Amino acid sequence: MNSDEYQTGDERSTEEPLGIQEASMQSLMNEEYAPTAQSQEGSLLDSPVTRLKDEPESLPFSPTSAQSAPLHQQADSLRQEIAQLQATKAQLQNEIATAQAKMSQLVEAGLKELESRKRDLQISIEQLERRQERIQAEMRTTFAGVSQDLAIRVQSFKDYLVGSLQDLAYAAEQLELPKVIQQAAKPAPASEPAAQSPASPTPKFAEQSFQDQTKKIRALIDQYRNRPDYYGPPWQLRRTFEPIHAERVSNWFFTQGGRGAIRTMGSRLQNILVASAIISILNELYGDRVCTLVLADSPERLGEWRRGLQDCLGITRADFGPDQGAALFEDPLVLAQKADRLQKDGLLPFIVMDETEEQVDLAILQFPLWLAFAPNPQIPGYTRDWV
Repeated sequence: MNSDEYQTGDERSTEEPLGIQEASMQSLMNEEYAPTAQSQEGSLLDSPVTRLKDEPESLPFSPTSAQSAPLHQQADSLRQEIAQLQATKAQLQNEIATAQAKMSQLVEAGLKELESRKRDLQISIEQLERRQERIQAEMRTTFAGVSQDLAIRVQSFKDYLVGSLQDLAYAAEQLELPKVIQQAAKPAPASEPAAQSPASPTPKFAEQSFQDQTKKIRALIDQYRNRPDYYGPPWQLRRTFEPIHAERVSNWFFTQGGRGAIRTMGSRLQNILVASAIISILNELYGDRVCTLVLADSPERLGEWRRGLQDCLGITRADFGPDQGAALFEDPLVLAQKADRLQKDGLLPFIVMDETEEQVDLAILQFPLWLAFAPNPQIPGYTRDWV
């Protein structure tokens, strides 16, 4: 046998006893440590840690309960805050519902008030419309003959206007005194009284000494009212003459003395009828010596006066002109110059002013006969342009 074989055999011989020894030693160690391990397991089972795991509720204090206490407090505070917020929310909802109810009540009350105002306005409008219709009917019937109410309404204005115009007339008469003295100073030849130019007459209708003229004027007014002549001679009234027109004419003759303003009749045609009645009476008293001068501020209104006078007096277009029975003027100064020339020629100028003339020129006040139509301030929508 070689050396390798011997070595192998030795190694095997040595390895086998070593394995037996190790196994014996392992068994001895196991035997020694077995009761120790059992005793340790029993001790571990009986240890405090094991008892704590098995009986956690028996402990008086634990780390887990100490950490969860603040969380419970936060949860309680959050629950309280939520309850407060819910109570606030319910209160706000109640307040909103109350406010909405009050708002709806206010809206309903406002609507009711607006409806009541609307009804009141409608009633007022209806009343005003009925009043307007009544006034229009009254105006129409006034032109047909009912004059008491209108006469009462204009009486106060007429008194004021008459007083002021009488003062102006008195001042104008004072200015005429030098002319009268000069004419009286001229000696008149006794042998030739017919050669003189006829003196201009001075009407004094308001004085009591002229009873003959007063009776004649009243008789003519009654004739125009009761017995109108629609086919009479020229320069005589040919239209229906109502009591209100007669009242205007009588006041102008007997109260104002043939010099003054009267309240407009509300229509230019009605004013022309009043002026035509006065012209007709003057022609009955003085004949051809009367010259009518009409003043208006536009050719259209003068055209209306010309047509109205033709219709009421039965005259023609040929009767209008500078040297005829009637003349039309737009400028008061030109009219005053023409009236002055007529008066110097021994004629009697009768001046008629349209209601559109807001002021009476002082040059016109010196003449003995003039008539102005004053606007009516009691009518709100009064206009001076009538068709």
